[in-house]
Amino acid sequence: MVIKNPAFLFPGQGAQYQGMALDIFEAGGAAVKELFALASEVMGQDMRALIGEADGETLKRSDISQPTITLANLAAAVYLEEQGILPGACAGFSLGEYAALVTAGVVDAETCFRLVKVRGKAMQDAVSRLQGCPAGGAEAAQPPGMAAVLGLDPEKVEALILQWKAEGLFELYGANFNSRSQVVVSGTAAALAEAEIRFKEAGARRVVRLQVAGPFHSPLIAGAAEVFGPVLAAAKFKDPSVPLFSNVSGGPIASGAEAKALALRQITEPVRWTTEEGGLAALGIDAVLETGPGKVLQGLWKDAETGIPCFAAGTVADIETLIGWRLEEKQGA
Repeated sequence: MVIKNPAFLFPGQGAQYQGMALDIFEAGGAAVKELFALASEVMGQDMRALIGEADGETLKRSDISQPTITLANLAAAVYLEEQGILPGACAGFSLGEYAALVTAGVVDAETCFRLVKVRGKAMQDAVSRLQGCPAGGAEAAQPPGMAAVLGLDPEKVEALILQWKAEGLFELYGANFNSRSQVVVSGTAAALAEAEIRFKEAGARRVVRLQVAGPFHSPLIAGAAEVFGPVLAAAKFKDPSVPLFSNVSGGPIASGAEAKALALRQITEPVRWTTEEGGLAALGIDAVLETGPGKVLQGLWKDAETGIPCFAAGTVADIETLIGWRLEEKQGA
């Protein structure tokens, strides 16, 4: 098939794994090498070594996962560009929105790394405070976090949360609206435990506690937004050069000023991923590329049933497959 107008989708926290994007570093040209060097300079450590050596628990920390995943996402986008594959639109899931901001020309890569460095540390510190331990300390036995509710549609989950809040279950929030049958909620340990019982009674097929650092996309980490806000306000944002979609609104972002405002709100407000998918599909794109580690976004796109194919584009092997298709089409033309 010919891919002429793809959308780039960038994954967020949870997609990380040891060694991600190192194959792209080895195979990529000067632009990829420069990207790794820039990230290392901003972060004050060798990012190539960190990605190659850090274990899973270390990579899960927000102050580590945010810059490393952003680097992996951008490395994949740069490598795609080196192969002549450019985006017709961009979106990113949660943290992935920062790679989308770079790819859409809203911020430069250096600004992006500086932002995610502060954002990741602020979010990790907020989580540590919630856990009642110092930053970098041992986790509490029952920390706040997130859980996936499977088998209930987003409208039902939102309605139940509102109902239960009126009944006194306050610290539970809709966080990620991933598909018609998968919603992620954030909450305290007690709220998540109670919600698991209630969601199952309401017809949920399963409720699965997620292995993430904290209760993201909820007011529980409002402290992170307070720390991040002044740094974000000082950053230079431009208007998007290609269609760019927002987690907060689910719709297109019209200007750099809007992108900046939404970036702050995104910390404590839910990801409207199903709405974003619908908006992207309506643009007339002919394919979607998961531009970064993992395959989560491919699964969510498949569930959206848009009829538009979604392909992996997070490794050299993935991208070589895309290039092979394009060459076959050219040879057959």
